[in-house]
Amino acid sequence: MRTRGGLLLANIVAGLALGYTVANIGFGDYAELNRMFTFQDLRMLGAFAGGVALVVVVFALIRVRRTPGRIHAGVIPGAVLFGGGWALSGGCPAIPIIQAASGYLPALVTIVGIVVGTRLCRWANAKYFHLDVGSCGR
Repeated sequence: MRTRGGLLLANIVAGLALGYTVANIGFGDYAELNRMFTFQDLRMLGAFAGGVALVVVVFALIRVRRTPGRIHAGVIPGAVLFGGGWALSGGCPAIPIIQAASGYLPALVTIVGIVVGTRLCRWANAKYFHLDVGSCGR
């Protein structure tokens, strides 16, 4: 049986390894992200596509079957906000942490934006939308 401390340590090690890898291959660099979003350099887009292809193969091998269902009401607006924020700030929620740890201090503004956006999402959800809790992060 796994202990809570062992699981926490495993998550910390995996997170550090991911952060180190992402930073060293240049995916934490704002200019690199900008080149991907403007289709000037397809290297990062290819890496994402390769990751998706790998997951598809693994899911096929372990026989994961999903039945398509109704799209959750928060998916489309959430995807637009997430993609727009990523394009403007140069990072999804993990990248600004890597950027800040690498000394790129403007990433702190993005981190504040992520926190404020999550809080606003929770507030708007509670007041207006009443979607399930998972739609605004944890």
